[in-house]
Amino acid sequence: MAETDQYTIDQFYRFISEGRLMAVKCNSCGKQTLPPRQICPECHSENLEWIQIGTEGRILTYTIIYIPPKGFEDMAPYAYGIIELEGNIRLPGIIRDVDLDDLKVGMKVEVCFDRETSDKWPNWPRYYFRPVES
Repeated sequence: MAETDQYTIDQFYRFISEGRLMAVKCNSCGKQTLPPRQICPECHSENLEWIQIGTEGRILTYTIIYIPPKGFEDMAPYAYGIIELEGNIRLPGIIRDVDLDDLKVGMKVEVCFDRETSDKWPNWPRYYFRPVES
């Protein structure tokens, strides 16, 4: 099995380290899935493939973290939200580069890739969201 045939969160983060946002697509029913799964949650097919998806979406919901988990204290307060991307894919993540008072449900954002390494858990390549400039 080729490494890219592994439909795992580890492979998802390998793509993130390359600056690519990838989802799993079922070739039987067309369902796009993130986080990746080995079997389609819609039709239970194993006929899957990785596809690159767009990096723009809209904020579905968000919260402001004032009391962060250990290791993230220097970031507080910060926003964490669920973003809806193309194909009805929902992806959670930190929202940066915006005044927290300006955040709104429905705000257009884009996925950005953080090339910096981090000692925070988990030690995976990072992505985050930031508002799309109008």
